[in-house]
Amino acid sequence: MDTTRILQIDAFTDEPLAGNPAGLVPDADGLTADQMQAIAAEMAVSETAFVSASDDPDADRRIRYFTPTQEVDLCGHATIATFAHLHDEGLESGTTTLETNVGPLEIELEGDGTVWMTQDAPQVREVDIGYDRVADALGVEQAALEGASDDIPLARASTGVPYLIVPITYLSDLGDATPDMAAVEALTDELDVLGVYLFTFDALAADSTLHGRLFAPGAGIPEDPVTGTASGAVAAYLDRFGAFDNDLPDELRLEQGHYVDRPGLVRVRLEDEVRVGGRGVTVLDGSLVIPEEEDDEILEA
Repeated sequence: MDTTRILQIDAFTDEPLAGNPAGLVPDADGLTADQMQAIAAEMAVSETAFVSASDDPDADRRIRYFTPTQEVDLCGHATIATFAHLHDEGLESGTTTLETNVGPLEIELEGDGTVWMTQDAPQVREVDIGYDRVADALGVEQAALEGASDDIPLARASTGVPYLIVPITYLSDLGDATPDMAAVEALTDELDVLGVYLFTFDALAADSTLHGRLFAPGAGIPEDPVTGTASGAVAAYLDRFGAFDNDLPDELRLEQGHYVDRPGLVRVRLEDEVRVGGRGVTVLDGSLVIPEEEDDEILEA
């Protein structure tokens, strides 16, 4: 039986068994999409990254991302995890180009292992959907949503992957959320977004910008611990709607994962581009049997 190296890396944390776990196949050359999907389902983490050689002469590597149920075009925490592993394997600091389904992305690796991921150009627009429906789907009080939304509305935001961004008043409101996953999935399908990012400025740490939670049941992720692409999207959203009295801070610090016992921190910088940064810790390094290719022949009774 053929095997492949497989790793699990906790992203957006310096501590093992925290942050967001990502699967990683560092040498995916020759694997089919069906095999990648089967491996991702076996890993059963929110996303598994598959790294291979790139046909793009301007890119250093090609990467694809799979949830347990589907391929997604971009994943922040799995990218951070990938380059945290490459740093451990001796990749020198500097900037490299990564080929993704959304196009080439620049990745900067710092000497201490911090990975910075340049995301796609922001796309942010308000959505015409009732607070009552969103509140019912998320299992929160409607007043807690309306009280947080005087200047920052419900909106669809993307820096590569689209999300519904929903502000809520207090950390206690955020923690009390009990989502109806079927209703959340119906909402995300209607708005053509991957998930719902619910956040409050009422954060745990004094130097944190906000605290967030991400629900994406349609992608097989009831609650994602720490989400890089959603962090980039919410930062673009805050910039678009002028959420701060003065200019946006040089660096935003986004807490996430505490309500699923996987605390992590995402750093986001908005300069000419949106950049998401963090560290990663390898917690598993082994081998996995490569599933056989599926037989496409139709079986007749």
